[in-house]
Amino acid sequence: MQYLISVTLLWAFSFSLIGVYLAGQVDAWFSVLVRITLATCVFLPFLKLSVIPKKLAAKLMLVGAIQLGAMYGFYYHSFLFLSVPEVLLFTVMTPLYITLFNDLLAKRFHIGFLVAALIAVIGAIAIRYEGVDGQFLIGMLLVQGANICFATGQVMYKRLMQDKEIPQQSVFAWFFIGALAVAVSCFAAFGDVTGLPTTAVQWSVLIYLGVIASGLGYFAWNKGTTVVDVGVLAVMNNMLIPAGILVNVAIWNRDADIMRLAIGGAIIMSALWVNKRLSNA
Repeated sequence: MQYLISVTLLWAFSFSLIGVYLAGQVDAWFSVLVRITLATCVFLPFLKLSVIPKKLAAKLMLVGAIQLGAMYGFYYHSFLFLSVPEVLLFTVMTPLYITLFNDLLAKRFHIGFLVAALIAVIGAIAIRYEGVDGQFLIGMLLVQGANICFATGQVMYKRLMQDKEIPQQSVFAWFFIGALAVAVSCFAAFGDVTGLPTTAVQWSVLIYLGVIASGLGYFAWNKGTTVVDVGVLAVMNNMLIPAGILVNVAIWNRDADIMRLAIGGAIIMSALWVNKRLSNA
């Protein structure tokens, strides 16, 4: 679980970096392309073609294409139809998709995982709900597409790699290669070449997000998925919300409802306890 906690803290900084230095200033598709390209370069030196089964490489590429590539496609387009608070509200459904997709693959129903995910969703909504108005149906569906992609990728990677004896760093480049194929296609189709970074700060943020947040972050997160149960994985997906707010308030002094944050965070933490109790029952 230490992998998921570490990446939660790491990604907590990423939200603010994107919001302060990139959003509305740098073309979103270019940001995605740079991040995934740099992340791919981080793991290419570890790639061992001679010891990796072709079927495993293909499956990892599929996971990367879904969890990262396709997820970004849905996610960034959703901002054309929704405000930021609306997008954040609808992302809290990810834990439910994780538990339900896992149960679908396992052909069973695990009440403990579902209860923990529901509690985590309630906690995240307590933190982030700010009211929804306007025409948001299309945007909501796009966010759900992103949630489903991210959840599906995590479950697929967990089931694919948790029993493998192959060092995960020696195969993870395939994950990013799959995502890169989607990123290149999307930038070619939707990218704006006039929206490239113009300052050293923007380039520095992109490099950090690509090498550290995307490269090391996704590797550690996906590795972490292989050593925890699905209930904990679902809960940790929503722990990113309070962590991101805390970092934003502490460093960038953005307005936040501290009481709501405390209550929501406590609810999410209680989901871990509930999951452990029900799993041991």
